[in-house]
Parts: sequence; C-alpha cells; structure tokens
Amino acid sequence: MKIGVVGLPNVGKSTLFNAITEAGAESANYPFCTIEPNIGVVDVPDQRLEVLAKIYNTQKITPASIEFMDIAGLVAGASHGEGLGNKFLSHIREVDAIVHVVRCFDNEKIIHVSGSVNPIRDIEIINLELALADLEQVTKKYEKDCKLVKTGDKSLMDGLEVLKKVKAHLEEGKCVRTLPLSDKEKEILQSFSLLTAKPVIYVANVSENDISNLENNYSKQVFKFAQNENSGCIQLCAKIEEELVSLPKEERPLYKLELGITESGLEKLVRESYDLLGLMSFLTAGEKEVRAWTIKKGTKAPQAAGKIHTDFEKGFIKAEIVSYADLIDAGSFLKAKEKGKVRMEGKDYTMQDGDVVLFRFNV
Repeated sequence: MKIGVVGLPNVGKSTLFNAITEAGAESANYPFCTIEPNIGVVDVPDQRLEVLAKIYNTQKITPASIEFMDIAGLVAGASHGEGLGNKFLSHIREVDAIVHVVRCFDNEKIIHVSGSVNPIRDIEIINLELALADLEQVTKKYEKDCKLVKTGDKSLMDGLEVLKKVKAHLEEGKCVRTLPLSDKEKEILQSFSLLTAKPVIYVANVSENDISNLENNYSKQVFKFAQNENSGCIQLCAKIEEELVSLPKEERPLYKLELGITESGLEKLVRESYDLLGLMSFLTAGEKEVRAWTIKKGTKAPQAAGKIHTDFEKGFIKAEIVSYADLIDAGSFLKAKEKGKVRMEGKDYTMQDGDVVLFRFNV
C-alpha cells in the first residue's frame, strides 16, 4: 500500500513524515524544501505478532508494511506548473490513498504561504488544483473518444458517458470521490488514476497546547469538511510526534502517558487508512516466522493464499484456520485443535481479520 502525504508548504508535512517513518527527510521553514518525493516504508503496528511469536517460539516477525511518500508542497496554480506543480502531481498518481496535512495552529514564526491560517481555504486550494489536473486529463480523453465514436466505434459509448459525467463534476471544481458512481462506472475510471478519485485522510495538525483538546476551532472545521465528503480525518501534533520518535523506544509509552496520548500518529494513520480502504490482516505463524498479510475485506481464502505465493492460489485445496482470539485463549495451536476451534475452510470462505491460517495446496 502506497500513501502520498500532501499539503500546502509549511503545514507540517515533512515533520509528520519524519516522525512516522523516522526517515530524516529535510524539513525547513521555507516553501519547496521537498522537491523529489521522500519515501519511507514503515511497519504496521500489530501487537498480535509479538504474542504469536512467543507461542510459536520464533524470533522472526514480519509485520505488514505501508510505503509513505512525502510529496512537495502544492500551491495555487500547481495544475498549470506553479511551484513545480506538474512534477509533484505526477507523483500523487502513483499512490493508493492521500494523507492531506492541514495546518490547524497559529504561529507567527512559521510562514504560511497564503499569509494566514484558514484550514478550509487551504484544503480547497489543494483539492481545486487536483481537480483541474484531472479535468485536463478527462477532457483530452473525452474529446478523443468523441471523435472515435463518430467514426463508428460504439464500444466506447459506456466510457464516454462516464467521462461526460465526471467532466461536468470536475468543471464545478469538485472532487471525483464526491460524485455518486456505480461499481461499473468506478471500474471504467480505474485506469485513469484520477487524483481526486483517491481516498483521502485529512490530518489536522495542531499545536502542542491543543494535543489533548480533541477538536480546536480549526480542526473542528476540518472534521466537518471530511465528514461531508465521507473522507477520513484524524487530529495530531506533528511536533510532538517528532519529539516522540527522538526518544528511546522504551521511554515512549511513558511520554505518551504524560501527554494523555493513547496512540501515536502512525497508529492513528494506519487505523484510519485500513478503515478507509477496507483493509484487514490475516496472520501466518510457525517456528520459522510469524507474519501479517494485508488484504481487502471480503477476500476469499484462495485469493488470500495468493498474497503469499501465486502457486498457493492456483493449487488451493483447503485453509486450516483458527481465530487469533481462540488461539490465544487455548494457549497453543494443538490445544485449540483439541477444543475444536481449528476449522478446515474451502474456496468460498471469506477471510476474517485476525485469522491465523495454514494453507493446504497442491501444484
């Protein structure tokens, strides 16, 4: 899973990126300090893996992972190349979801590219630039397909109707994700990788003083905006996240306790990302390795097996499954089996979050 971190310059993007990935990207108080996207691969926090490792007596733990891409600050006019915009926009097309960092704090020492703090204006600047970039792409495709249909190619008619609907929506400056579309229409649009069709998590970046205040006046506006377009939203303080990762790991829980923080920024982002994208994890465990695998909710057993290796899906026979809770309650796989908690599931089984699985296959 790839997630792009976007926002206006000087809103705390790179500070947050550094904190969640510990990648050490350059972060400074001037626009465009990020030019090429910084990339960091982070482990998905999952306490279940440590518990399973003790049960199976293994030292190798492989969590699921997320790739974060810190994309340079966008500005008004980015869709027409302002602030190196075209280059930055091309990076966003590569991601599965967008984390949109919004400044929700006052600080005269940190320059705001628009001269004042206004989170909804800032969101709309970014969204409009993404919509304009999408409109240019959709218009070109629409005009090309119109000509082809006139020459007798009727196979493009369905796609043309979808493009027409999307084009009208974008011309109003609206994001494609807010346009009601059927599953078939969404499928037609998939190949375009439209920027405004991507799922978004808005991150309300607040000051250290507001971290225990669930919603300050600025972040309240962001949460309401996100709710209206069915997007994700979390509040955090990038500065505190930066301080947190500078501490030794054993000292971090105490620091969080002192601040009244129950989750780190990474934990919040992962949880919200999984919810927004409809993802979950199944687990494999043995003496050699304990591992988490990310799949879409609703995935059938053979397709889940294919995440491990394509041969597992091709030659799928059965899946030997015990839920994580039942396994922990029993204390071992053998005891869970004796209690009748281990099930043999076939090709029609829908995977559940926390399933501990051993796939049976034959190639």
